[in-house]
Amino acid sequence: MRSTPIYEVHAVKYAHLPRKAWEVQINPDPHDADFPMDYFVWVALPLDESGHRTIGGKPIVIDTGFNATVGKQRGREVKKNPADLLGEIGVDAKEVEDVIVTHLHYDHIGNWDRFPKARFHLQDKEMNFATGRHMCKGPFRHAYECEDIVGMVRALYGGRLVFHDGDEELQPGISLHLIGGHTAGIQSVRINTRNGWLVLASDASHYFWGVNNDKLFSIVYSVADMLAGYDKLKKLADGRVEMVIPGHDAEVMKRYPASGKGLEGISVRLD
Repeated sequence: MRSTPIYEVHAVKYAHLPRKAWEVQINPDPHDADFPMDYFVWVALPLDESGHRTIGGKPIVIDTGFNATVGKQRGREVKKNPADLLGEIGVDAKEVEDVIVTHLHYDHIGNWDRFPKARFHLQDKEMNFATGRHMCKGPFRHAYECEDIVGMVRALYGGRLVFHDGDEELQPGISLHLIGGHTAGIQSVRINTRNGWLVLASDASHYFWGVNNDKLFSIVYSVADMLAGYDKLKKLADGRVEMVIPGHDAEVMKRYPASGKGLEGISVRLD
């Protein structure tokens, strides 16, 4: 019998945005390379000893994406709301009990209201960052939506916000890890799978070239923390950099198999 539970892990794509190197990198590629961004939410589902989904097993959702209204305001088209897309892999957003919020940028917490039963797991430092003096500055404030932050405050007062201080185990086989860099309180998620420890970097590494090559994404709170974060991500994956999944790289949809028949281009299985 395994000492640590294992999970299947899916990346669900709900939006896409063409991008050039100068838009996404500090010290960009001199050839002005194309680096399109895919937008994902992720979900982990517990498996039994035979590798099948555990009967009655509760999904853990990681991030909730953004909706069509905010997408239109920011020039991004949502193909389908990610809360609805989760249904394609058998997850009902209305019944989800735990949502890990990697950070509070608009594209990671924008559909919080579609998860009415959920507890939201967030780092202390991220809430402090999103509601503190740094938001007086436009460059920091730009990627946050006021109504999302207000929603998290309401969740707090409603007893549905769970704070974490640094690295903590959420439940056996899933742990949260404070990284920082992109924002002051961004966290990544470590999940035990049939192939070993998988690390959902989220925006601690937007693209494979971040964690693989120490390149810097253009939105950054601390360059030092971002670079140190790459090392931490690799350590969490037991040195297997191929087990670190970036937050926005369109290559993810090419490197991993579809989650099931008919889900090509929608969802891939990462484990």
